[in-house]
Amino acid sequence: MNAAPADQIRLLDVQALDTRLSQIAHKRESLPEHAEIESLTKDLTQLRDLLVAAQTEESDCAREQTKAEQDVDQVRQRAVRNQQRLDSGAITSPKDLENLQKEIVSLAKRQADLEDVVLEVMERRESAHERVAELTERVGSVQGKADDATARRDAALQELDGEAASVAKEREVVAASVPADLMKLYQKIREQQGGVGAARLYQRRCEGCHIELNITEVNEVRAAAPDTVLRCENCRRILVRTAESGV
Repeated sequence: MNAAPADQIRLLDVQALDTRLSQIAHKRESLPEHAEIESLTKDLTQLRDLLVAAQTEESDCAREQTKAEQDVDQVRQRAVRNQQRLDSGAITSPKDLENLQKEIVSLAKRQADLEDVVLEVMERRESAHERVAELTERVGSVQGKADDATARRDAALQELDGEAASVAKEREVVAASVPADLMKLYQKIREQQGGVGAARLYQRRCEGCHIELNITEVNEVRAAAPDTVLRCENCRRILVRTAESGV
């Protein structure tokens, strides 16, 4: 293939712009905020699970406390009624009086036991409430950090996208000035060679694979017409000659 030396030089400009676009894309994917957000999101998930568990425990304790207090109230009311019967003098049978007195004593013990249960449940409920408050604060703190990281990431992405759009526009203009057949070859090689389709020959060294040409290859380059499109014998990239090629 043949192409004017100036067109081959412009191909290097296209390559430089493509390299810049690749660098921007890599930077876009490797922003530190990505890992930061991922880590914070995992922390948030764990904290929210713990918060739900604590809220559930607090709710369960509230229901348990209500039930225990109702049990205490029922025992207390029964004890009051029994005491009223005892005080009324309506019961004259010694056996019935003895049974009623025993029940009153039993109810008093039962009420004390239930009140202990209420106190124990109240302590667990208070502990759960404190845990809920602590976790709520931690969730808010981590969420704030996640929001900040997200804002920084979005700002960085916006800046990189703007830069990429500008470079892509410039690349379109430069590529349009390169012969279509040369661009086609360049694109094909670029896809095969990890994004680099054309390289400068600098001081007898291919800047694509960084290998110096041997004497036979140097002589072939010297003998080639200026418009001949050369290929590196090692990496097969388009080898563009400049005033600094050293041949």
